[in-house]
Amino acid sequence: MTFSVEIGYASRTGKRSHNEDFAGALLPEPSEIRRGCIAAVADGVSTGGRGREAAMTSVTTVVRDYFCVPDNWDTTVALDRLIATHNSWLASQNRRREQEENGSGLTTLTALVLRGHTWTLAHVGDTRAYLLRDGVLTQLTTDHVRDSIQMKQVLMRALGLDDRVLVDYSQGELQIGDVFLLMTDGVHGSLKNKHIPLLIDKQPNQPAQAASEALVDAALDAGSSDNCTALVLRVNGLNTEDLLDAQRRAKQLPIPKALRVGDVLDGFVVTEAVANNGINVVYQVEKEKQRYALKTLHALRANDAEERAMLAHEAWLSERLTQTEINTPVSVLEKNKNRFVHLHHVPDASAFYLLYEWLDGETLERLLDQRREQKTVITMPVPEVLEILVQVIRGLGLLHRQGIIHRDIKPANLHRSVDGCWRILDMGVALTGKEPEAMRLLHAGTPSYINPEQWGYRQPNDEPQAADTQSDLFALGVVLYQMLTGRLPYGDVLPYQVGRYTSAKAVTPPSRIRPDVPIWLDHVALKAVSLDKNQRFETAEEFLLAVERGAARPLTAPPPVPLLQRDATVIWKIGFGVSLFINVLLIYWVLFLPR
Repeated sequence: MTFSVEIGYASRTGKRSHNEDFAGALLPEPSEIRRGCIAAVADGVSTGGRGREAAMTSVTTVVRDYFCVPDNWDTTVALDRLIATHNSWLASQNRRREQEENGSGLTTLTALVLRGHTWTLAHVGDTRAYLLRDGVLTQLTTDHVRDSIQMKQVLMRALGLDDRVLVDYSQGELQIGDVFLLMTDGVHGSLKNKHIPLLIDKQPNQPAQAASEALVDAALDAGSSDNCTALVLRVNGLNTEDLLDAQRRAKQLPIPKALRVGDVLDGFVVTEAVANNGINVVYQVEKEKQRYALKTLHALRANDAEERAMLAHEAWLSERLTQTEINTPVSVLEKNKNRFVHLHHVPDASAFYLLYEWLDGETLERLLDQRREQKTVITMPVPEVLEILVQVIRGLGLLHRQGIIHRDIKPANLHRSVDGCWRILDMGVALTGKEPEAMRLLHAGTPSYINPEQWGYRQPNDEPQAADTQSDLFALGVVLYQMLTGRLPYGDVLPYQVGRYTSAKAVTPPSRIRPDVPIWLDHVALKAVSLDKNQRFETAEEFLLAVERGAARPLTAPPPVPLLQRDATVIWKIGFGVSLFINVLLIYWVLFLPR
């Protein structure tokens, strides 16, 4: 479902001589849909007739300039910068006009941003914002007023009053069907809160415009003596969860305590503790006879801001992939369907966790272990290997086309469900360009499946190279070689063991270990795990094409990497050996040969 908000607006002068209220709303362009929409209402305070101007410039500035701030700014930061800048300008204008006895203008302001799955509110003064959800009306703002001696209410905060202004900010989760009401005191001052829902829902599926007019008309009928303005925003559709939404939840929600079988969290009953690596914990949970995998941080990591940020990034990425697969046309689904585990959104969650679909089946690691335990069968049949390979390559291709690098392709993260589909698991260390810096700097992955460049092999000054899409393809090449032979091409690699590659001999072709492997598949496997990055596959599409063509158009055998290229110090080593041999001969000649 795409982002969709219906907006209604109504404003009446009422019994006043002129209208000093002002309101505005702006929906995003299709290219800016991730930013959501913004709406604001202001009530000008006149000193010399400048209230209308103050209200109009405040709303216009905030609404218009919101789409000009950097996309990676938090919504509260963006609103704070915009409001603070405009307030400084308005205050300076007021000081100049007061000196010229030309009057000044103050204004209240309530601004609302609907972005991703979050609403954000900025508020100054006595305009109000309400949320109507499931028939329950909630006031989201607090009036900044006090009673005076004349029994009148006096504003305590307003834009333009001083160089600095204190703004109230609040955020909450956004749901489809939510109705937000922004109104000036001319409306809310004449209506009781219990009557407002009746005006909004007096007709089934009442349009937002009709609802805004009903509020204003009811306020005037109730005897309002002020200008009356109302904005109504009805949420009809939401985008996928924004990264900022996930980060907000990660910061605000608590981490669940250690759960035991039978414990209940948000209606989900724990049925099994599946995994615990000291950082993340995975449980099998059940609700309404439906099973899920619940992933959260270990209780000891609850206060680790970096781990929270990483899990928030995984939540955002998994939601993005889930929506990508859901929205993929049916004609494309045959090849790309269900390559990843779907994430379920939990409205009003009481803790920070990820809820994935539960998949019955087994990982490739478990499948290989089972065959190893059956001592008579060590390797997998070639047709089965090709089926797995094609499905995983397509999944990687989908990731790479979206700018995602998995970084931990290995048998334990490849899962076959009961429907026969192979899925790529665990996006916990994936790179997207929006990951936390700590995750980006993390040397993630399993050593034996990490490409040599990440260990600094054949890099200037042996500096490790960052992971890229070819890193995933190299890891998949290692998996392919393992499926065919039951071995790792370079053996077990320990962290930062560059010597494993510099001293490595040419990788043994799989057909020499098991004769039923066709020569063309030999070439594919050797190309995928070549020590020379330039000899390996550059894209998943190139890898897939080589497999699909098979024997029809086989690849040429990749040339072996010369010893001098594998180890640049080999000349010095040979020279040292020759020198050592000559020196030994000289010592022998001096000590033992007759003179």
